[in-house]
Formats: sequence, C-alpha cells, structure tokens
Amino acid sequence: MSAGVPLLPLAVALTGASGVFLLYTSIAFGWRGFGAVTGADRGRSTQRLRATAEQWLAQAGLEGVGPGEFATVMATLFVVAAGLTFVALGAALPALAVGSFAATYPVASYRARRQRRRARAAENWPRMIEEMALLAGSLGRSVPQALFEVGRSAPEEMRPAFAAAHRQWLISTDFERSVAVLKAGLADATADAACETLLVAHVVGGTDVQRRLTALVEDRVADLQGRKDARARQAGARFARRFVLLVPVGMALVGLSIAGGHDAYRSASGQLAAVAAIGMVIGCWLWSGRIMRLPEEERVFHG
Repeated sequence: MSAGVPLLPLAVALTGASGVFLLYTSIAFGWRGFGAVTGADRGRSTQRLRATAEQWLAQAGLEGVGPGEFATVMATLFVVAAGLTFVALGAALPALAVGSFAATYPVASYRARRQRRRARAAENWPRMIEEMALLAGSLGRSVPQALFEVGRSAPEEMRPAFAAAHRQWLISTDFERSVAVLKAGLADATADAACETLLVAHVVGGTDVQRRLTALVEDRVADLQGRKDARARQAGARFARRFVLLVPVGMALVGLSIAGGHDAYRSASGQLAAVAAIGMVIGCWLWSGRIMRLPEEERVFHG
C-alpha cells in the first residue's frame, strides 16, 4: 500500500458513501433521487425541499441559518475529521468513512436541539392555551389580544415568533396574516391547531371558543404524558446506544498501539475491514435511532 490506494477499494468506499448520503437525504428531507422530470417539476421539487429544510431549521430555533450554510458546516466537519483520521491511521478509506460520519453531526445535533425545543413548547402549550381561553372567555379580551398577551409570557425561544406576529397585527390589523406569521415562526403542530381555533373564533364569532380551547388542552396534555412515558421507557436503551458507539473507537486505538498496527490499517484488506466495520457501526446507529424515534405529529394547517 506504500505506492497508493487501489482504485477498486476506493470506488467501493465512494459508492458506499454515496448510498448512505442518498438514503439519509431520502429519510430526512424526502428527496427521491434522480429521474426524468420536467423543468417545472424540478423547480417544484427544489422549492419543496428548500421549504422543508427551512421549516426543519426553524423548528430547531435556527431561523437565520440557510440550507447552504448548514451544508458548509457539514463539509467543513468532513474535511477536518477525514484529515485527522488519515493522520492517525495513515489510511485513506477509513478516513473517508469517518469523515462522512462526522459530517452528519450537525444534522444529529440540530435534530436533538429541535426535539428539545419542541418538547419544551409541548410542555408549555397547555398552560398557554388555558390562559388564552380564560382571557378570551371569562375576562372578555378579544381573540388577538388574548393571543398576543399570552405570547409575552411564552418561553424565551417562542417569543420572537409572537413578537413578529404582533408587529404584523399592529401594522395591518389582519389577524389571518398575523396568525400565518406566528405559525411560520413556531413551526409546530400544536401551534397550528391553537392558532386555527383562534382564527375561526375571531372570524366567525361565538361564545364556544373557551370550550374548544379546553378540549384542545385536554388533548395536548394526554399526548404530552404519553410521550413522557415513552421516553422514560427508552432511557436505558438510549444510554446503551451512546456507550456502544465508543467501543469501536477504543478497539481501534488498541489496534494502533500493537506492533504493526499502522501497517495493518494501511493494507488493502485492513482498509476494507475498517470501512466495513465503520459502515456497520453507522448503520446500527442510524437504525437504532430510527426505531426509537417517537412519531411526530404532522402539521396540517401550515399552508
């Protein structure tokens, strides 16, 4: 292997990396690959993909981060991780595999951040909806007043969306447009349901807005409790998943400390074995995370 890396193992590694990329993008972003499509279809697909990515980033609290910036961070991590692995092992194929895995860290990190943000919002929505019902019902506030008054005491990460919607209301007094701004900023299924309920009450009028919001609170509380119970049951499995990820790293370091370890990693068979092991670890990591993922409530009123 001193003369260089054989082309066949390199082609196999690149093909495997491409397959992982296509599989992940199809799961995370709904991309369906290449095909014979018209210009209009391609434009609509690109627009849907960008809208999905922007909504995903907004749910993670990264409204100012564009998909291009996100991809740049992934590319930077790929280069750094691949370079460090090549320095440590002196083997190109494992470096490419580790770099590809490291490039997915921003996705995993922002996914976890998105889940934590949505979990905090889910915990606060029942209280917020109860306050809206009280203000719009017993205290006689108008529906817009109730919404924006509650928004001022919302959790910190939700306040920018409420502030933007309130500005829209002060400028246009168009509640439907203000609600659309709020839903876009929060990007949450519970927010969509609450906003649509308030919008219908504002447009149609009537005295049953408090009853409808109370029913929505009961539904949200039941869903929240069910998710908490499910996460509690998964706590041990999630810890084991993180711990097992460290075992192959320790074994690789032990292999390097043995006499001739570097030469073994530089050989063609050693590189292929390392790539296969890294691929299996990545595959098991993604598979276990997918089967433990709780179903997310779909947004049905986001336009």
